[in-house]
Amino acid sequence: MICICNSILYRLVCKIYYLYTKSTNLNIVYREEFDFTVEVNVKKSNNIINKIYPNSIAEEVGIEVGDILISINNQNVSDIIEYKFLMSDEYLEIEIENKDQEIIIYEIEKDYDEDLGIEFSNPIIDKAKSCRNKCMFCFIDQLPKGMRETLYFKDDDSRLSFLQGNFVTLTNMSEDDIDRIIKYRISPINISVHTTNPELRIKMLNNKNASKILDIMKRLAKESIVMNCQIVLCKGINDGDELERTIKDLSELYPYVNSIAVVPAGITKYRDGLYPMEIYDEESAKFVVNQVESFQKDLLRKIQTRFVFLSDEFYIISGSEFPFYDEYEGFLQFEDGVGMVIKFESEVDRYLEENKSTFNKKIVSINKKIVSIATGKSAYSLMKRLAEKIMSKISLLDIRVYLIENDFFGKTITVAGLLTATDLIKNLKNVELGEKLFITRSMMKADEEIFLDDMTLEELEEILKVEVVACQNEGKDFLDKLLTI
Repeated sequence: MICICNSILYRLVCKIYYLYTKSTNLNIVYREEFDFTVEVNVKKSNNIINKIYPNSIAEEVGIEVGDILISINNQNVSDIIEYKFLMSDEYLEIEIENKDQEIIIYEIEKDYDEDLGIEFSNPIIDKAKSCRNKCMFCFIDQLPKGMRETLYFKDDDSRLSFLQGNFVTLTNMSEDDIDRIIKYRISPINISVHTTNPELRIKMLNNKNASKILDIMKRLAKESIVMNCQIVLCKGINDGDELERTIKDLSELYPYVNSIAVVPAGITKYRDGLYPMEIYDEESAKFVVNQVESFQKDLLRKIQTRFVFLSDEFYIISGSEFPFYDEYEGFLQFEDGVGMVIKFESEVDRYLEENKSTFNKKIVSINKKIVSIATGKSAYSLMKRLAEKIMSKISLLDIRVYLIENDFFGKTITVAGLLTATDLIKNLKNVELGEKLFITRSMMKADEEIFLDDMTLEELEEILKVEVVACQNEGKDFLDKLLTI
């Protein structure tokens, strides 16, 4: 509450609040001559509801898009974890401010695991916590200038780890943050470990707090918090004996440390002034593959799981044979690039076998249909192999696969998900692409059809003069879209 004793000052304050917080409500109460009280009620913009699910509790009781969640059972909701924790009660009093600025309290009885059926304009409700590390291998530090601002934000937020699968270092957390993980049962949580050697971890993350990682993880394990771990492997730094130490330390926390993914550091051409890094070649990658496969055999015998898994890049760089489908144990680290090749190929093989009698009937044509696939160096051999398999089953398809080199980030970046529209245009602008061009959906922003270089899918189509179809990393989605020509 702000007391204003001058009408000019009062108008000035109103103007300031209007300019800086257009969602602010100002309730003006006249006290006496030139004496006003301005009651400032700032809307909780982070709690704005932007989606109501059909047939949900929220829809049934009349909550609407644009309404603001104020409290649940008289408790303010500071973030999405607190929201989900409070939602677990079977009786709720939900305080909502509607678009007319009226406060409505809804009394709701529900099942323990039933949600309201709403989403917020800010997914975590609160401001995302940023990373204060200066990791020697940080990919964001290797981005060129001029990209959209959100790409330069480094998050290190356990809530995003729980909700979206992001990895956190645990280095930027206070004791209160760790207590909240335990209190609200934020599990599973994905942790970027890299090494359990305290001195080496300080060096790699350039943060004096980085040495506490194993102590924090032991504390979380004691409270039955499940963790999946990532090791970004840097040649000559945390591999070899250091990798052996890290795997041994983490395996002792099984089953609460559920799995480890080992991925090579991504090295772009924008590393001026950064820590000098070497790229894995065939020989050094082969050493990593042999070392990890040896650990897998030993751990499978000791704890009945292979526990540590390599990203596909190590097998591709080294020329090693991929593990069998079942050896990925359910693809626990799929989003970290572990097992994508085998899973995708297996799904395509199975789909081809199950539908072999119907494929040609779906294509209404007497002539072959030409389509194209654009991919990065890492997946090129796979896509060539799959194209041959598909064409052997579907005689009316002519599939052309194009290897796209990454000029935007540098040729050392070989995964398809980091290709840009600029790379696609440079390689394909004057190429006859046929009916459609197929790409992976991972090239674009998760919630928007826009590439890393800020070009939209529609703009790409206009330049290449072909329909561009984005496919998920799953065989059925790819083949279903391939056959709609």
